Amino acid sequence: MIWMEYHSPVLLKESVGGLNIKQDGVYVDVTFGGGGHSKEILESLGTKGRLIAFDQDKDALLNVIDDPRFLLISENFRFMQRFLRFHGVKAVDGILADFGVSSHQFDEPERGFSIRFDAMLDMRMNQQDVLSAHSLVNTYEEEALRQVFWQYGELRTAPVLAKTIVQARQITSIDTTFDLKTVLKKHLPQGRENKILAQIYQAIRIEVNQEIEVLKAFLLQTPSLLKTDGRLSVISYHSLEDRLVKRFIRNGLFEGEPEKDVFGNFEVPLKKVGSLIIPTSAEIKSNNRARSAKLRIAKKAK
Repeated sequence: MIWMEYHSPVLLKESVGGLNIKQDGVYVDVTFGGGGHSKEILESLGTKGRLIAFDQDKDALLNVIDDPRFLLISENFRFMQRFLRFHGVKAVDGILADFGVSSHQFDEPERGFSIRFDAMLDMRMNQQDVLSAHSLVNTYEEEALRQVFWQYGELRTAPVLAKTIVQARQITSIDTTFDLKTVLKKHLPQGRENKILAQIYQAIRIEVNQEIEVLKAFLLQTPSLLKTDGRLSVISYHSLEDRLVKRFIRNGLFEGEPEKDVFGNFEVPLKKVGSLIIPTSAEIKSNNRARSAKLRIAKKAK
């Protein structure tokens, strides 16, 4: 499998360029996927440079890069610091994260990520995890389902969606993506079916993979891992992620305000570098999945 066939990397030059790579530096790509960003980083590294990548999806192992400077760790990047220390790495010069679901995961029907295919409900990025979309849809209580759709899908119809699912599964289990679509059909406005379904799928996927908790755990580790002036380059795809990234870079917190000194000043672990970067119209035209991408870059303050 060739890496470009697995996933076309978004904002490739911009995100890797944001790392301000040193030839002998140590870098981390926490969302390896097809290896596109990793390959670009390696091209900028010298012989003494080092790149450690993470990916919990076993399919990504097929894309491992044969390079003595490269190491792929098959684990969730929420455990980044633990596994880096296991491999003797205590501090790094840069960390890159691309939080998008890979094209491979969307395009493989049996993974159950896409509304285009009729397949078993799954959506697990780590196929060894117990919680799948199927178990969520068929076992979560109505209030828990409502919370998932409201919080992660930002769906105003969350209460009726949750109630409809609970009523339907009492008759027969909801097994496939098309089963779910059929159950919810009356709540999908004509002309907006795919948009609403995408929000529903996003909400389920985020809950199944605990994406918000993973993102928070990841961001909290970055300041202590980065060397002074080390860079963080993060690509997010929906407002829930981007708000957390933006707030953490701004004040080191996910909610509330930081404690200020008597002069009204406060210390932050990271400092914003440049402005928000979004894909060009040309990139979106060649890769439609780039349309919602947002890149933010920061560096270790001190």
